[in-house]
Amino acid sequence: MEHANTGGVWNRPAARRSFLAGTAALLGTGLVPTDAAARRRPESTGHWRPLVRFTPESNWMNDPNGLVHYRGEYHLFFQHNPHGIDHANMSWGHAVSTDLVHWRHLPVALRPDELGEIFSGSAVVDEHDTSGLFDGGSGIVAYYTSAGATQTQSLAYSADNGRTWTKYPGNPVVDNPGFADFRDPKVIRHEPTGTWVLLLAAGDRVLFYSSTDLLTWTRVGEFGADQGAHGGVWECPDLFELPVDSDERRRRWVLVVSINPGGPAGGSATQYFVGDFDGRVFVNDNTPDRVLWADHGADFYACQSWYGTPGRRLWLGWMSNWNYAPNTPTRPWRGTMTVPREVGLTGTESGPRLVQRPAREVELAHGRRRRWRGVLAGEAKVPRFRGKALDISADFEVLDGLPEFGFDVFLGPRHRTRVGYDARAQTLFVDRTDSGEVGISEDFPARHETSLSVSGARVRLRILLDHCGVEVFGDDGSVVLTDLVFPSEEDDGGRGFCSGGRVLAELEVRELRP
Repeated sequence: MEHANTGGVWNRPAARRSFLAGTAALLGTGLVPTDAAARRRPESTGHWRPLVRFTPESNWMNDPNGLVHYRGEYHLFFQHNPHGIDHANMSWGHAVSTDLVHWRHLPVALRPDELGEIFSGSAVVDEHDTSGLFDGGSGIVAYYTSAGATQTQSLAYSADNGRTWTKYPGNPVVDNPGFADFRDPKVIRHEPTGTWVLLLAAGDRVLFYSSTDLLTWTRVGEFGADQGAHGGVWECPDLFELPVDSDERRRRWVLVVSINPGGPAGGSATQYFVGDFDGRVFVNDNTPDRVLWADHGADFYACQSWYGTPGRRLWLGWMSNWNYAPNTPTRPWRGTMTVPREVGLTGTESGPRLVQRPAREVELAHGRRRRWRGVLAGEAKVPRFRGKALDISADFEVLDGLPEFGFDVFLGPRHRTRVGYDARAQTLFVDRTDSGEVGISEDFPARHETSLSVSGARVRLRILLDHCGVEVFGDDGSVVLTDLVFPSEEDDGGRGFCSGGRVLAELEVRELRP
């Protein structure tokens, strides 16, 4: 695994263009880029359509499904209603990319059948035809929940790079043993035992099944009835092994479970466990009451990792929350993914913990760049930067006091989204109370925060803005907050702020281009 140490963000290769507008202290002339791409869009909410984050061409989208890398393509399947803007007619939408940034939409891959709608699931590459479905060749095998009168698990397979699919005639391959909620199959390869493992979310726990042929599954274990957060039903499990601090001699397993409701910012969220897994039993390294959150914002749910990316673990999540997902105001689409992220483990005094950073491919979208270095204090003039899709990296050093500092982004005459650090409380936060369209739910206008203790009075932030949301990575990705926002069309870019002291800021802002 290429460990997620983002300490090198200031040493990225020079871009073809550079960008940041403002004062004479800036390194270069002032610049106010236009958003020509948004102006070209015909839909009425085109100013909310992301440039880099994935969205469906139209209609409803929620969970990412079937993430697999095969023959040079990243496949992204997703929960999709092909016929409308609401959650209904659940099918698997499909898109592919060679670089995780530019996506090509393909026809709907899986549609409802006599067993029910097509709920969430996963996909693997059957490289050695262990299933016997590929006449000695290889192909993609996808697992999904058939959501009929009861929830059962089915499979489909493709021998042509995911362009066409055949549903297995023996479906369902896993019957429901009596759970009301029994869904979201995640299949992984467990190399130490030479077996395939299938995880299922079953109410308040994860069930483990084992197979040697991808067709016949035997239940072998379970985890979680007395572990972690239980404010709501468990969904969308994932499981993978990572080295700690890039040390291959220190490897731990990460079990990921989404929960709805019960998240730290209210509503749905994603928790994880670190431990050991022998192909049958997962053993938690931490005490049962220790809850670890993958993201402390309101809008990171149902995250899944790609199968088939040796050397690094990549995932993304649905950027929404079930508290208000049916009311988000975008048209003609509804639903956004986060950017793909590289995931690692780092050692802490409390044990290994997840770190995340945007996948390095995001830099392919980098455009113009500006850098600035100076002191932020009180009402002192600070740089104003422009753009609705930006990748911001900032190093702050507290010079005196216990200030609150950071950036007001998507800034306009009436609105702002505040992203910052409170040195007194030692918290990283996103405040979207005045971010624009906040009336979609009483839960939407809020300040979300999480603890972030730093050493040496230095704070490092990376912030991705992309038209309708922010992804904030603090302390080289040891804490993350992801939040949707719906600014007015005139809201744009932002500027730094500081109150209660002084900070030395070193800033780099890059435009993101489609």
